[in-house]
Amino acid sequence: MLAPTIFNRYLGQLAAIIDKAKVKPEILTARLHAEMLPFASQVRATCNFALRGCCPLAGLPPVSFDGAEVSFAALAQQIDDTIAYIAAIPPQQFEGPADRLCRDRAGFADIALPADEYLNLYILPNFYFHFSMAYAIARSHGADIGKQDFDGYHLYAPGFSFERPAS
Repeated sequence: MLAPTIFNRYLGQLAAIIDKAKVKPEILTARLHAEMLPFASQVRATCNFALRGCCPLAGLPPVSFDGAEVSFAALAQQIDDTIAYIAAIPPQQFEGPADRLCRDRAGFADIALPADEYLNLYILPNFYFHFSMAYAIARSHGADIGKQDFDGYHLYAPGFSFERPAS
């Protein structure tokens, strides 16, 4: 199962984004929209969706490393704890029938989905959603990040911009 590798790779990217965003303390409470979660909550939700995916798929009770403190250091610690927890799960624990039911709560809805659907149609989209929102908030509030910080693969020349030159 590739899920633990995916989660830990992108949680590592998120840790690097947090490191670059910490020069702007206002990012912690910034939102893209008044009705959306702030940056710190988006980071926490990203971590929690990784755990909400891995725990049931590995037959483990759900865990969370949320803390009460809202700081870049606390978020970095939550990411580190989440990565370490996922990395410590033996790969064979993820082996099992693709049709076993995984249960969770999606907002106010209780869901029960076969493992394959649970991971691919529920957990991964939500994981990437919250990761993307954290990235977008940090970027829109002046963090010096780009697409390469999101996926770790893209590389652009210094000063490169997608803005079109004035005609």
